[in-house]
Amino acid sequence: MQQTKLFTKTIKEAPKDETSLNARLLMQAGFVDKLMAGVYTFLPLGLRVLNKIENIIREEMNAIDGQEILMPALQPKENWDKTDRWESMDDILYKFKGANQRELTLGSTHEEIITPLMSKFVNSYKDLPFSAYQFQTKFRNEERAKSGLLRGREFRMKDLYSFHTDQDDLDQYYEKAQGAYARIFEKLGVGNITHLTYATGGAFSKYSHEYQTLADVGEDTIYLCEKCSIAVNKEIIDEQKVCPKCGNTDLKEKKSIEVGNIFKLGEKFSKAFDLKYKDQDGKDKNVLMGCYGIGPSRIMGALVEIYHDDKGIIWPEEIAPFKVHLIDIKQNEKSDKIYDELSKAGIEVLYDDRDISAGVKFADADLIGIPYRIVVSKKTIEQDSVEIKGRGSDVEMIKIEQLIDYLGV
Repeated sequence: MQQTKLFTKTIKEAPKDETSLNARLLMQAGFVDKLMAGVYTFLPLGLRVLNKIENIIREEMNAIDGQEILMPALQPKENWDKTDRWESMDDILYKFKGANQRELTLGSTHEEIITPLMSKFVNSYKDLPFSAYQFQTKFRNEERAKSGLLRGREFRMKDLYSFHTDQDDLDQYYEKAQGAYARIFEKLGVGNITHLTYATGGAFSKYSHEYQTLADVGEDTIYLCEKCSIAVNKEIIDEQKVCPKCGNTDLKEKKSIEVGNIFKLGEKFSKAFDLKYKDQDGKDKNVLMGCYGIGPSRIMGALVEIYHDDKGIIWPEEIAPFKVHLIDIKQNEKSDKIYDELSKAGIEVLYDDRDISAGVKFADADLIGIPYRIVVSKKTIEQDSVEIKGRGSDVEMIKIEQLIDYLGV
């Protein structure tokens, strides 16, 4: 991508009406644009990051036999009436009337849609187990949408739902999903600071689980058990005062951002929609369900909160919009050739070919936060070399002919 063709621009000053660091940096660097509180447009750079996060998640969902679908965001009231959640979730649902005064909502979650959908395809125990997932835009009428991408009114969510004949099968898949989530956070560069966290809310077990990423700006408080390497949320600690896994009382209080959660739903939704299967004896039984959520846009905001300095964002290489930020000084023709060679080698390059000062180019490169900055100037060309600098590391001189090997291609 040539930067002269990128329609978005960086902003010299951070937006004064935005209090959250993640939104300020993402807006200033040209990744997102704020339409209103809790609602953002993902611009070309931001969408590249979001897509990479989703592709990492997609790969792991496919690896545990998830089948991708896409369900409607528009949902009828009658589905929500069956689960008694039309009223109980009134504070976050966007409700309105459509044609013929039919009452509708924009989906904040999709249990009310996927359960009746699967009743069309599940008849026998032979149809189970299976799991289906989607990436969908969710809508929640948050009262305090003030944390940028961390607390949106419109946001991206991956929700996977699993369907089982019995508790053992659900338990086994639940553990499989935990493994997939651990791999996701490892690939996203936060595996060492994201903790499986015990929470309340399990339908068929005492606990559900959250995934909490340690961050000083986090709205949540968790307690780390160094004895068994798990975490516990504040609600459980207030009740029990000890680690639910090992009984340890010496727990470390930390601030964190919730980036995912998983639940054993049991029969709660299958009963509401009469989702049954016939067992080997021909008897009707309720299908057991689990659900597994993770927020790609929320993860994007969390990563910015964690990985930044006073100059801008520092993207983990796996999800950066580009691997290389190629900066041309004084409109050097050699820069065009290097750009072409890197692109042909499959290296993603943002090529700053703008006719502006080097200082502005360097400041923008730091703000945008691409992992490698390569500078081509008269001085470097005289040595048949380029300057290469990792974001946050020292400058090196590399021969042009060694550049592709240096970048690990």
